[in-house]
Amino acid sequence: MTFDFPLILSSLPKILQGLGLTLNLMFTSLAIGLVLAVAILRMRLSGKPWLVGPTKAYIYFFRGTPLLVQLFVIYYGAPQFGFIRHSVLWVVFRDPYWCSVLALSLNTAAYVSEILRGGVLGVDKGVIEAGKALGLTRFQRATRITAPLAVRLALPAYSNEVVSMMKSTALASTVTLMEMTGVARTIVAQTFAPYEIFIAAMIIYLVLVWIIQTVFARVETRANRHIRRG
Repeated sequence: MTFDFPLILSSLPKILQGLGLTLNLMFTSLAIGLVLAVAILRMRLSGKPWLVGPTKAYIYFFRGTPLLVQLFVIYYGAPQFGFIRHSVLWVVFRDPYWCSVLALSLNTAAYVSEILRGGVLGVDKGVIEAGKALGLTRFQRATRITAPLAVRLALPAYSNEVVSMMKSTALASTVTLMEMTGVARTIVAQTFAPYEIFIAAMIIYLVLVWIIQTVFARVETRANRHIRRG
């Protein structure tokens, strides 16, 4: 079997036409998901059963079911309910873009909340006690001690979640969105050359992953610049 390398090269700029939508989906979903994750984290760490229980159920559901199924339930399932079709929510559920953003955001929120919880729990209790001894208020300890240290501890795992989110945007092509995978599928239908086209798409995704990992590596290096290497 031989590959048509000129076709691979000529397909790269065509697939890149969907890069803007891919990045749009990724950054929008990450931003919304991060806000939700912080809210979920606060509920999870509140110690109140009526808050902890629902957050555990939420995290279990979205981490325990495939993202593709979640997207299909939102895009194909929600419109089956009349009260949604006749409410302001229909503006969201009739649009494949917002359905994709909703599914991606809800999914990443579950993972990021656990990543942040691991960071918070990883903060040395002695540092927090030192803050109390200095007379810092609870809010000051949270913003000046716990949060910065927790974020630093969570960065490696969060970088993996960002990479995962970028790759997950490909699922939006299943609900008609023309991000990079959607564009690639259209080209395949025109050329009947799936191997070459999807290899071209893989090359672009690999470059994006490298860029994300490089950015986070530099952020981690800067965040840990004060730590002495033994």
